[in-house]
Amino acid sequence: MSDLEIRSGPVRLAGEESGEQQGPAVVLLHGLTATRRYVVMGSNVLQRGGMHVLAYDARGHGLSSPPPGREYGYEHLAGDLASVIGEAGHGRVILAGASMGAHTALRFALEHLEQVGALALITPSFLPGEAADARELGHWDALARGLREGGVEGFVRAYDLESVPERWRGTVETVLRQRLAAHEHPQAVADALEVVPRSHPFESLSELGEIVLPTVVVASRDEADPGHPLAVGEAYAQAIPGAELIVEPAADPPRSPIAWQGGQLSKVLLELAARAGLANGTT
Repeated sequence: MSDLEIRSGPVRLAGEESGEQQGPAVVLLHGLTATRRYVVMGSNVLQRGGMHVLAYDARGHGLSSPPPGREYGYEHLAGDLASVIGEAGHGRVILAGASMGAHTALRFALEHLEQVGALALITPSFLPGEAADARELGHWDALARGLREGGVEGFVRAYDLESVPERWRGTVETVLRQRLAAHEHPQAVADALEVVPRSHPFESLSELGEIVLPTVVVASRDEADPGHPLAVGEAYAQAIPGAELIVEPAADPPRSPIAWQGGQLSKVLLELAARAGLANGTT
């Protein structure tokens, strides 16, 4: 593994690359308030599968620098991704993004389809054509305020842990504390919490019909992850030609989402790479 420092305009993106340097490239994009650690959760299945893995902290997150202004819209996030792909020096890449990262990957693919070999959209949550929900935006604003005024503890207090099923509540709280503590610029993350939910990666689901790429949509059931509704994943899979929807089986008690299991998620990505002809040993 080696560290990367990528310039995207005035922003310095902190990242890392690992695995087979000459292998097919997969770029990992994390969600809002997370860091590059939180896509495949430390799994090295991709590296063992011969992939060249690039992961980076989004602007203002982790060790990446914030922009000079509150520039956290998807046009800026997709521009950063373009800089990372340029640094990779590969041909077509596989994009694997979670939540905000999924929306960023879609925005980039819609603008630069020829540079993308396959897409993995993990727990998307954005649906176009709907007026912004004041209650939902108020939740994001409360998280931003909690982070600004009380740091990690303030964020955790503002997070609605009661909405998380009891069997996972302790794990979710631990992960929240760990990932919020990893940010070098917490005030920048607070800015992103206010801006990103108000940004649209695309305007209509019909646009997704242009994504003629091998695509998987990894969704979660609402019992475990109500913040990323299964209905959104289903809508994306229906709108993207030939997309495969992957979700954990219904069970009582509910099973842990595939999106939370780095090893299982990595296997999904390797299968996607093989289907796209971008895995080692494929042509």
